[in-house]
Amino acid sequence: MKRNPSRPPLVRGGEDAKLLDINFIPYDRALVSRARELRLNQTSAEKVFWRYLINRRTINYKFTRQKPIDNFIVDFYCSELLLAIEIDGGIHLAYKTRDQERTDLLNYKYNLLIVRYLNDDVLNNPKNVIDDLEKIIQTRKLISFSP
Repeated sequence: MKRNPSRPPLVRGGEDAKLLDINFIPYDRALVSRARELRLNQTSAEKVFWRYLINRRTINYKFTRQKPIDNFIVDFYCSELLLAIEIDGGIHLAYKTRDQERTDLLNYKYNLLIVRYLNDDVLNNPKNVIDDLEKIIQTRKLISFSP
């Protein structure tokens, strides 16, 4: 199978990192309509954050919104960096364990880094959030995704 050189191959995390035999991260097709619905009904924090990501104005990587991955939908996703970003509101405080299990699963299966920011931080301190994201991206770029 010929790989696209502009996309990193997927590796499984952990000590025995292995190249996965897939060219993309699979997703549940039933989530596509729900993802579209979420894109149309973004929270105010997601709207603010998206303004920083759209057209690579601030962050020079392509991100997509409400991306189905496996059996989940992540708020923002960059395939080049295998980076997902979640903007968490108050509801997530009640689901910390579930969110952590999802993060661990996506990291183990697809080597995704899941970064979480609180709604309040995005709305009240967007510059700090973007500065933090830029640092994470710099670190993530250093990771080699090749076998």
